[in-house]
Amino acid sequence: MTNKPPYTIDEQINLLKLRGMLFREEANAQDLLKNISYYRLKGYWWDMQDDYSLHTFKPDTYFEDVIARYNFDSQLRTILFDALETIEIALRTKMIYHLSLKYGGLWYLNESIFIDNDKYKKHVEDLKKEFVRSQELFIKDQKIRHPNTDADSWKILEIASFGTLSKLYKNLQYQLEEKTIIAKEFGLNRHSELYSWLEPITYIRNIIAHHSRLWSRNMVKKPTDHLNNPKGLWFANPLTSVQTKKPFLIISCMVYLCNQITPNHHIKAKVLKLIEENPKIPIYKLGFLNNWENEPIWKV
Repeated sequence: MTNKPPYTIDEQINLLKLRGMLFREEANAQDLLKNISYYRLKGYWWDMQDDYSLHTFKPDTYFEDVIARYNFDSQLRTILFDALETIEIALRTKMIYHLSLKYGGLWYLNESIFIDNDKYKKHVEDLKKEFVRSQELFIKDQKIRHPNTDADSWKILEIASFGTLSKLYKNLQYQLEEKTIIAKEFGLNRHSELYSWLEPITYIRNIIAHHSRLWSRNMVKKPTDHLNNPKGLWFANPLTSVQTKKPFLIISCMVYLCNQITPNHHIKAKVLKLIEENPKIPIYKLGFLNNWENEPIWKV
């Protein structure tokens, strides 16, 4: 097995030109490739190729159009990060509040309220690892004032990752009233709808946290788009398979949840503005197609 030799910036540009890519400002491309790697950009030009084995480009493929896609994706991820913060804090707050009132501050250690004991033990292990690592002042205070004592949920869940929170929620016993109450406060009538959303949202959160690409990516995790009499505005028409496997559906779920948490939020408006300001970006690559803008959840 032979390794390919590394290419200089000049060689990278020459290779792209050899394959048919055009440049409006080659000097700018030099500067950009010094700060954004060739392979990071590759995901944005992949569909611009006319031969995927030879990696040759379609006519009129410009490097600057690749960068426009890259910048659009970056701005979209920044907007969605704000939505994630809203959803994560709300989920954490609701779980702490409702479950603590019913089962006490150490409810997360109550094995009887969880479905899968093995998963429950793993979740508790993850929580305790996060507790040990945490440098939060209130956690340091807990360790000093109450050594070798389990922290109440309103402390330990404040430092739990979104992934741990969503797994804890999913593993709660089906018959728990609080599980349904939390879902209803998010505008959903079934707890199964909420946890079908939380895992894909966690997946997008991980993509964004690692500054990875949303553009044209197929989602490994898919939320349900069939809601039982939703409280808020949702879709009036069935979604296509493309819309459900691309980021569009998960983004729509995030907008829906933000609508319920903070009715005057600006996430949806920011997404719409970004799209309006970039009319040449083929947003169908993200699943925005089939009159999506006329669906109740997206309509202005």
